[in-house]
Amino acid sequence: MKNLFLILVVAIVVPSAAFAQTASGIGIKGGLNYNANGKYVESATQASKNPDRNVGYHIGLFGKIGDKLYLRPEIIYTKTKSDYDNDSFEMQKLDAPILVGLNILGPVSVFAGPSFQYILDTEYEDITIGDIKEDFSVGLNFGVGLNFKKVGIDLRYERGFSKNEGTLIGNDVINSGRLDTRPDQLILSLAIIL
Repeated sequence: MKNLFLILVVAIVVPSAAFAQTASGIGIKGGLNYNANGKYVESATQASKNPDRNVGYHIGLFGKIGDKLYLRPEIIYTKTKSDYDNDSFEMQKLDAPILVGLNILGPVSVFAGPSFQYILDTEYEDITIGDIKEDFSVGLNFGVGLNFKKVGIDLRYERGFSKNEGTLIGNDVINSGRLDTRPDQLILSLAIIL
């Protein structure tokens, strides 16, 4: 799976860099993620009490090919955090969304596409996480963006397609269970075309 992910990354970055000379360009992006790992609605209702409890971040590269109708491949390092009963589950992953977008009115665009994800590391406070079923998974991104020449802001929703669970093993081995690591998040990004 690692080799497949690396091939995917090369397949995204190389064409983006090649077409960047004639199309919209290549750039950097970063921002905040509000994550829930499988229980988004329940988690969002708790946000008013502790607004920073499930906030993570991301940083990466993107290419934009086209103008009115465009292709936007990205490669992003993401760190997410989800609080469960006063403990935090943290995940580090590489995301590779391949988005198709449409400029609909002035600077406003809409986009959607698959996101290929490779889990680098997971951590749950005071509890050992057994092997997560799959390091590689696929999700869906869709959202809206505002683009002003070389600067853009977008808000998107990401959801994993299939359950991807890890086994929780407590220090006393008696308290164990399963944790859904499937991404379920809102992502706010600032992007700059170089």
